[in-house]
Amino acid sequence: MADPHKRLDANRSGNFFVDTSCINCDACRQLAPASFEEVGEYSAVVHQPVSAQEIREAYRALLACPTGSIGTEHSDNSVMQAAKADFPLPVEGRVYYCGFNSEKSFGANSFFIQHPDGNWLIDSPRYVKQLVEAFDRMGGIAHIFLTHEDDVAEAGRYAERFGAKRIIHRADAHAMPDAEVIIDGWDSRSYGEMFHIIPVPGHTAGSLCLLYRDRFLFTGDHLWWEPETNELASPRQLVWDADALHHSIARLASHPFEWVLAGHGGRIHLPQAHMHGALQELMRRRGGDRQS
Repeated sequence: MADPHKRLDANRSGNFFVDTSCINCDACRQLAPASFEEVGEYSAVVHQPVSAQEIREAYRALLACPTGSIGTEHSDNSVMQAAKADFPLPVEGRVYYCGFNSEKSFGANSFFIQHPDGNWLIDSPRYVKQLVEAFDRMGGIAHIFLTHEDDVAEAGRYAERFGAKRIIHRADAHAMPDAEVIIDGWDSRSYGEMFHIIPVPGHTAGSLCLLYRDRFLFTGDHLWWEPETNELASPRQLVWDADALHHSIARLASHPFEWVLAGHGGRIHLPQAHMHGALQELMRRRGGDRQS
């Protein structure tokens, strides 16, 4: 629970605030961009929510915060409960953002796909009653896709609860050694109907992307949208192999997709041709960096 005595000075005065326990994971900035921005090494409330929609979004951010760093001076329980019931939050179609980000994965986003042949969880949120009950109502979980070693969080508890098969690359399998499905090698492959697993070593040795219906690309920490510059971005720090990362970005150019749904960083929907152009521009920038 956020501590009002540790309220960051960068917060605008008013009901909502961020305290000094913030790890700057950016979940709040994605969920309530009208209210939260990055200020120095933290997120902060730069605009107190006023409209009903802004207040609802701020409560969603409060609930999703992995460290409980967002608080209110006066809580509105009815709005809080309504915001809680919003999760999993629809992205498009039967794709959802889970919310309840986990501190164990440094606040990474996780996603859920409803599919007639079995539902998928991509990376792991906190194990909370709200999500367990929601997943039950939506048909359970058949597969848990782990993009890389950093974002497994409580995948084991979800796998045990739902009898799900966890999928991870062998190079990162030390993070989930009892995973039921181990991906070997570096070739892309189909996995059931509408799913494609794409190895993208670079950030970690065993990073994976999951492509669904040739539209939704779940990227973990390999690729994300940078809203400040309106461009795709990829890691520059905490990189296992920079050359491998560059080649992995290039590998994605052979796959069609319209959505980038990242573990960390912004998510974006663009027409396929525009997304391909954004990826080419990222490759150009990264290629220039390697030559300089």
